[in-house]
Amino acid sequence: MENKKVLLLGDEAIAQGAIDAGISGIYAYPGTPSTEITLFVQNSKEAKEKNIHSMWSANEKTAVESALGMSYAGKRSMACMKHVGLNVAADAFVNSAITGANGGMLVVSADDPSMHSSQNEQDSRFFGKFAFIPILEPGNQQEAYDMVNYGYELSEKFSIPVLMRITTRLAHSRSGVTTGEKKEQNELKLPDNSKQFILLPSIARKQYKTLLEKQKDLLLESENSKYNQYIDGNNKEMGIIVCGLAYNYLMENYQNDCPYPIVKIGQYPIPKAKIKKLTEECKSILVLEDGMPLLEEELRGLLDKDVKVKGRISGEVPRDGELNPAIIRKAIGLELIEGTKIPEFVAARPPALCVGCGHIDSYKAMNEAIKDAYGDGHVFADIGCYTLGALPPFNAINTCVDMGASITMAKGAADAGLFPATAVIGDSTFIHSGMTGLLDAVIEKTNIVIFIFDNSTTAMTGQQDSHAFGRVKDICLGLGVAEEHLRIINPVPRMHKDFVKIIKEEIAYNGVSVIVPTRPCIHVFKKIRAKMGEKK
Repeated sequence: MENKKVLLLGDEAIAQGAIDAGISGIYAYPGTPSTEITLFVQNSKEAKEKNIHSMWSANEKTAVESALGMSYAGKRSMACMKHVGLNVAADAFVNSAITGANGGMLVVSADDPSMHSSQNEQDSRFFGKFAFIPILEPGNQQEAYDMVNYGYELSEKFSIPVLMRITTRLAHSRSGVTTGEKKEQNELKLPDNSKQFILLPSIARKQYKTLLEKQKDLLLESENSKYNQYIDGNNKEMGIIVCGLAYNYLMENYQNDCPYPIVKIGQYPIPKAKIKKLTEECKSILVLEDGMPLLEEELRGLLDKDVKVKGRISGEVPRDGELNPAIIRKAIGLELIEGTKIPEFVAARPPALCVGCGHIDSYKAMNEAIKDAYGDGHVFADIGCYTLGALPPFNAINTCVDMGASITMAKGAADAGLFPATAVIGDSTFIHSGMTGLLDAVIEKTNIVIFIFDNSTTAMTGQQDSHAFGRVKDICLGLGVAEEHLRIINPVPRMHKDFVKIIKEEIAYNGVSVIVPTRPCIHVFKKIRAKMGEKK
């Protein structure tokens, strides 16, 4: 694919960029809209030939730590996740700025403004700023590809990890990308400073000072970056600052050049000199950023009071949701172009569990045994396909907060006296962040019933392999669940009465019960049967 033009998703452009930049490993946990980065590497013949590591990690924290370990060994690595996954990885991510990098290290976080498939729309740029880590934010697929190689060079030049922040529209839209030079993987090389990665307080204090000292050089790098541009305009009534993908939305409103001066930002720290020039020339500043008003907030502290700053905080741009050309058109004062309205008779089609999904039979049994007997409000759930149990016709679950929260919230409710307190978690989510909650419950002998919906895959994000496959029973026993209260059942209609009976028995038990409805996702049923055959 060297020096060829290919049609790629933004995610795929990042993946191909990483392969071409000489990565030795990519680490990730599936999470929309980031999943396709790792999938592309896993399915790449070129990546296989180069022996690039691309197995899924148990969660985002282990992914960042593994990537940091590969960087320690002198090789280029990448860790990928969605924005809420960066919360899980925060401990390792923030501290990696203080250890620094040896081989180049990129962390890619895919944000989801408008919450298309997420429970919040937080902005990963805040994490990068918080950790003093440089940030790259591509505005199109070509920049996404090019920035990967530049990111590794930046990481190795300053011995620091680099955060690449993308959003859903860039991740999941396609464009032509011209590929470039292919680089060989780094040789194995341990850090010159043997104590670089030992964050004892006495060492960490010194390295934190070093991190702070790097900031002036990172700012200079950002000021001179080709990804930060000052684009002049004739009309100085307003200056526009656009971040990442927002530049495309802006330019869709102009057939020719934009009449206003623009500062286009694709690299952080923010290029203060370019912004200062813009503010000195223009009477007002409109900030367009796809996400939270990070830059707008910072500008309000930097600029003189006689320069009006407009954006999400002041209301010219909606405070929530992703940007689009229409929103920007309104913000810059152009005449609105109304599209065709959706007819009232077109009904919304909510998502639903697949026909033949084992979760359907599990929820039917749970409703009969729990909801019908004790009323609503007793089922704490988690993030996965089974979250659709909150919708009709089941209306079976009462919470969904974050990965792994079902078990721990049910435990807290049980501690408060709620009876029965039950939790629903998927096999992959259980491995991701549910095991520790189960251990808490076992240690305290909490009166709780936990359902681990085992469909033998990470179904919601595209049927990726799950670390839990064939291991759920052994893990639960290893964590201390009593074998007589670890119940495994095939959730099919003919087992409905037995399933209801098991649930009632375990509710009656005063302690930790785990029920594992085990039935492969219908989309991977054949693959799972083949795997089971291999194991036998």
